[in-house]
Amino acid sequence: MPRPELTEPDYLRELERLARAVTAAAAAEGTLTHGPDPTGATALHRAVNALARAVRHHHFPGDGCLPEEEDRPTVRLVGVVLLRPSAMPAGTDESYGEACARLAVEPRSEGWALWNTWGDGGAPVTLVVTDVAATEALHAHWAHGGSAAPVTPLPSQIVAVRQGWTGPMTFSPQAARGLGVPGLP
Repeated sequence: MPRPELTEPDYLRELERLARAVTAAAAAEGTLTHGPDPTGATALHRAVNALARAVRHHHFPGDGCLPEEEDRPTVRLVGVVLLRPSAMPAGTDESYGEACARLAVEPRSEGWALWNTWGDGGAPVTLVVTDVAATEALHAHWAHGGSAAPVTPLPSQIVAVRQGWTGPMTFSPQAARGLGVPGLP
């Protein structure tokens, strides 16, 4: 079967996805280093290490790369939901106002970000956070094949914590792989 003709951006995204797969395999084997190549590295190891250093990382506020974020732990997310007055997630039957009432938060023009994670003892919880921009950037990062986890929100950014997960959510790449979602590399 012939391969479909890719647009230039799709071709570049596919190359980036494959490069991430190669570097993930090297990391799993223990041969990947982002620093100088170890003594005795083969030409293949050096090439894979160079590839890993060159693969684009989509930075976003809260990705843990800024000096002021480096001491904050990351949050393992099963997924996220963005609630906005102008656009609710596909599959949602309620309005923005109804969703806010269900979550017991006031509607706001920027909307809300819902981070589905785990609480004490592994119980599923939803963090209602104000940082919509970081959540949008996290979505974009995941869409480009990245699997970063954001840093823990500041206490002032967490407005509520609700038992259970709120959906329909966009699954994190790790959660999607763990659930065996078909079509993922």
